[in-house]
Amino acid sequence: MPSLHKRQGSPFWFVAYTDAKGRRLKKSTKATDRALAMKLALDWENAAKAGRAGRLVESQCRRVLSELHEQATGEPLHFHTCRDWFNEWVAGKRGATSERTLIKYQQVCNDFLTHLGERANLPLNAISQRDVRSFRDALTKAGLSPSTVNQTVRKVLSAPFLAAFRLGYVTVNPCSSIEALQDKGDKEKDVFTPEQILALYNAAEGDWRGVILAGYSTGLRLRDVTELRWETIDMSTGVLKIKTRKTDTTVILPLSPELMTWMQSQPRGIGKAPIFPSLAGKSGAGKSGLSMQFKRIMEKAGIAGRVLRARKEKSAGRTQSSLSFHSLRHSFNSALANAGVSQEVRQKLTGHASAAMNAKYTHHEVETLRAAISSLPAVLKTHA
Repeated sequence: MPSLHKRQGSPFWFVAYTDAKGRRLKKSTKATDRALAMKLALDWENAAKAGRAGRLVESQCRRVLSELHEQATGEPLHFHTCRDWFNEWVAGKRGATSERTLIKYQQVCNDFLTHLGERANLPLNAISQRDVRSFRDALTKAGLSPSTVNQTVRKVLSAPFLAAFRLGYVTVNPCSSIEALQDKGDKEKDVFTPEQILALYNAAEGDWRGVILAGYSTGLRLRDVTELRWETIDMSTGVLKIKTRKTDTTVILPLSPELMTWMQSQPRGIGKAPIFPSLAGKSGAGKSGLSMQFKRIMEKAGIAGRVLRARKEKSAGRTQSSLSFHSLRHSFNSALANAGVSQEVRQKLTGHASAAMNAKYTHHEVETLRAAISSLPAVLKTHA
């Protein structure tokens, strides 16, 4: 039978009880109420007796801990399985994040739970770095690029664990110390020449022609271009003002004469009417997505980039080329750099968050630097 006593100078009741190994222990209950202190003492000793008899199970431990926590704080102690917590966390993201981001969270969480198998039903704090590292290695084996794997594990998968850590459900985020994979392949992206951009323009049809001109002369990413609305452009001044999807940064861009000419030739829309209606709202990914559509335009134009990473046989990954729509962004920034435009101005135009990031998009050519041209090459007029 446990016994209670107080120590001089302490407001808390102390208990003497017999633990699971038969030892007599003295411990503070951290309770000032005698009845609550006795209840805690009895629960501790009953759990110890069950342990000595080999009858103590995890569910009983959880029940006792939850009851003690609720008696002390008025709130029940939360126990989550990995599956329950991931589902709860994803549900909480609905309405709090974009649909695109929500789909990414759902996919990664589902993939991780599938990888865990029965371990997904263990308490959340039972999931270890070994589980996360195993998932990372499985993604690599499936053919995903190191950068994709790193983002999946260290950013997306880490998010629900970080939320659980902040709430006190786990003592450590198992993703926090997972090593980033090093991509040893050739990651250097190429740029399109003015002749290639003209070939792309001629191979394209309809809205794609305007999208290619906009990509080259604004440096905007593919989805930012295809989602442009007429309200974002002041045709009287030839200025475009847009908040980019990736960085949520507002960028102000003067339109090139060629892009202005193309837009003036289109039926003028009002307000939120899309500038490129046949492409607006379409996904960038997938076999019929915008990126693959642009790839087919490249093929029609007879343009092929270097293979940076080949798709492995029966792999979930894909072949990575040195040329893509994103290369128009590199081309835009490189042309500005070759024309002698300062890095500060280029950084404002491209909406990059730092000078270090902007430098990745700069491709200097000695001869063109010497020439120090003052504007983007007029692709259509010069080479038509």
